[in-house]
Amino acid sequence: MKNKVPEPLIFEISRPGRCAVALPELDVPPSELPQEFLREDLPLPEVSEGDLIRHYTRLSQMNYAVDIGFYPLGSCTMKYNPKINEEMARLPGFVHLHPYQDEETVQGALALMFFLQEFLKEIGGFAAVSLQPAAGAHGELTGVLMMRAWQCDRGESQRDVILVPDSAHGTNPATTTMSGLKVVEIPSDDRGNVDLKALEAACREHGSRLVGMMLTNPNTLGLFDEHLEEITALIHEHGGLMYGDGANMNALLGIARPGDLGFDVLHYNLHKTFSTPHGGGGPGSGPVGVSATLADFLPSPIVVVDPKRSTENSPFFTFYNPPKSIGRVKSFYGHFGVLVRAYTYIRMMGPDGLRRVAEDAVLNANYLKYRIQHVYRVPYNRTCMHEFVCEGRFPDAPDVRALDISKRLIDFGFHPPTNYFPLIVPDALMIEPTETESKETLDAFADALLQIAEEARTNPQLLHEAPHYAPVRRLDEVRAAKELILRYTR
Repeated sequence: MKNKVPEPLIFEISRPGRCAVALPELDVPPSELPQEFLREDLPLPEVSEGDLIRHYTRLSQMNYAVDIGFYPLGSCTMKYNPKINEEMARLPGFVHLHPYQDEETVQGALALMFFLQEFLKEIGGFAAVSLQPAAGAHGELTGVLMMRAWQCDRGESQRDVILVPDSAHGTNPATTTMSGLKVVEIPSDDRGNVDLKALEAACREHGSRLVGMMLTNPNTLGLFDEHLEEITALIHEHGGLMYGDGANMNALLGIARPGDLGFDVLHYNLHKTFSTPHGGGGPGSGPVGVSATLADFLPSPIVVVDPKRSTENSPFFTFYNPPKSIGRVKSFYGHFGVLVRAYTYIRMMGPDGLRRVAEDAVLNANYLKYRIQHVYRVPYNRTCMHEFVCEGRFPDAPDVRALDISKRLIDFGFHPPTNYFPLIVPDALMIEPTETESKETLDAFADALLQIAEEARTNPQLLHEAPHYAPVRRLDEVRAAKELILRYTR
């Protein structure tokens, strides 16, 4: 459906003397403003309260959100966020806390953090967990710093190499570089696994300098690596540690535990797998789980039970600094509001519910892949996990690319999938439906993709000019990145 005639911009209806808010009279002495921060002219619009409310309400209705529609962003796990999570995070007893209060006054919050650590330990099969990292990439950095610290602690400070598959998230090589280490890329084989022969060769070449390997499993192709046991054994044989990128944990909940599969450290994306909002760049939370080998290196502090101040019916929770800790990686103790939401989600789902999450996520992804794979080429066409990658191009429509398909999807009311990632698939469309979408939604999305494929052959210009009905038409994204416009000018 086409948009209505656009409403006038708030600047266009500005009239001198109109005011949207009346401030109360000053009840404190006035203070001079620092002159260096004042502008000579600040042409803000002068509008009524009604105009202002309508302006911001209109803007909010133009924005896409997970409460409005389907978000098939591969590797992002943009599932619906249950509203009970929000209610719990806004309880006054949580909202009004300060992180530097005395322990005696925040026992409820510490109990929540302790039991969330315990839940994540059980879900991942790890010996210990820290909730401190602020996001997934931050959890990665924390994990690699712990791996490096462990190597140095045992007198292996010459080790400076991390192996990273070519199907990895871009944050993996970035994390390695930020940690002062060197990246060695490992190619994928023709089934989308890590190429074992290439891995063996890399281990022979870099064995004495190997810190470890970063591996996403399921990987960014949505595939469970068929050689996982051989990979972990090979890395351990050469004195390295296995880092697990937990961004795709949604496929494993209640089915497989990374700690049991040979991983020494893994970050969890609470803002993905455990259903907390992460649109607009945050907030995130990337706790790390570790094997007993790395437990003493966790960032400090973590929450433990103090037996000296506990009674039989009332445990006392306190902070603990592991003896070889890499130190604090974030101010305070993590993004507490996200921790509350994730704790609520886990308690609401329970063990059986978490397993059902993974089962339904995998079922939805395979169903959607089956619906479109006869038209969109799936280069690694195996049973996928929670997501799959297809090519956004057609032999008989050579001018149409993945971006054209994604822009056209907006006209059907769908958020586009992840584009051009992973890099090993040309014109990649990375699609993750999550477990929260119905069959009707999946069918509508598949139907849209199939119609777009037909349009690519019969009317490619329609795709090149899409979107047609969005509030904002197609942007020159390269120019926008190079020539930033950070404020409105008349």
